[in-house]
Amino acid sequence: MYRTILVINTMHIGDLMLVTPALRTLRESYPEAEITLLTDKPLGDLVRCNRNIDECLLIDKHGADKGLLALVRFIRRIRRRHFDLVINLHRNERASAIAAFSGAKRIVGYAQPFFRRFFDQVLPNNAMADTPPDRVKHQVLCHLDVLREAAGVTRIDDRGLEMWLPEEAEQQAERLWQEHILRGEGGRRDGKTPPQVVAFNIGASWATKRWPADYFAACADALLREGYDVLFLGGPTDVALVAGCTALMEERQSPRLHVLTGKVSLAVLAGLLERSCLFLTTDSGPMHVGVAMNVPIVTMFGASPVPTFYPYDAKDILIKTPEPCHPCGIHDCPKKGAAHMACMKHIPVAVVMRYVHELLAAYGGRPARELPRSGAGSHACRIVEL
Repeated sequence: MYRTILVINTMHIGDLMLVTPALRTLRESYPEAEITLLTDKPLGDLVRCNRNIDECLLIDKHGADKGLLALVRFIRRIRRRHFDLVINLHRNERASAIAAFSGAKRIVGYAQPFFRRFFDQVLPNNAMADTPPDRVKHQVLCHLDVLREAAGVTRIDDRGLEMWLPEEAEQQAERLWQEHILRGEGGRRDGKTPPQVVAFNIGASWATKRWPADYFAACADALLREGYDVLFLGGPTDVALVAGCTALMEERQSPRLHVLTGKVSLAVLAGLLERSCLFLTTDSGPMHVGVAMNVPIVTMFGASPVPTFYPYDAKDILIKTPEPCHPCGIHDCPKKGAAHMACMKHIPVAVVMRYVHELLAAYGGRPARELPRSGAGSHACRIVEL
């Protein structure tokens, strides 16, 4: 039915990973179609090797494609492609405009109000904060609804989040693993006992998504004393945050503590997670990358709505508190004193470590790449409300 299909999602790390089940479903439904994914240039390594697309088209929205005139030029490039179907999977102005003026034979998906008149079919994104509670769905399921209701898809093939690494990223991840984990000061010199590595991501785009740094430090200390290696990950904006956290650790001089925060690309981060046996993380883009790499996850949710953005894997555990203001969706907590960041402060270290130990025991401390994937079926994580 459709020979050429363009899927648009140009926003954040997590948003992009949550599109991958839709890409698989499109490929299964239209095996002969040429499927192109449009995303933000800095995120390209997360999806350019995705086996369910034919091309990854990148927009440099903070560089060469920044500004209105540059956007018009970019849209002209899209129009010259004469796509049969354009599916917009992010409801922001830029993505809505690109879809609306793409010149495609059929345009569907989410859209800002002004651009809706140019779409053939607009659907609500029922993962957004303005969704009535009785209609809320996980973001992945909302994307699959778009395919079912507007793109002619009759069979959903949802195997969870997926990612394939570029070869150079895989090689760099292996090199770093060898240098820092296996042959570093904390490496096992008998060559018989591989290290069991718990990865940490303590940063997040919003302050209200961050569990206290001293809580993370206490978890890291406990794991190091138990014989695990601890690997701090994260991007350049997390460097100071991680430095502050490790400074609070009693075991900060341990040779089994490794800090690669701000030193690796997103794809290399994924390769390191694939070699780890557990991921302790905030609600963040790296959390969703971890889901795609099959690593068991323990996460703490504060400001974010749980039903729409939980880690999309049944092996994972999400912990939250029943604060009356949850989920606030606010970037900085406005409360003062003891009530400030209560949603995070009221998740104790002991509780988190209980579930860390549970997952380590359940999956034998094996690296994520050795664990079976869940396959088709429910991908709802376990939610623990304290």
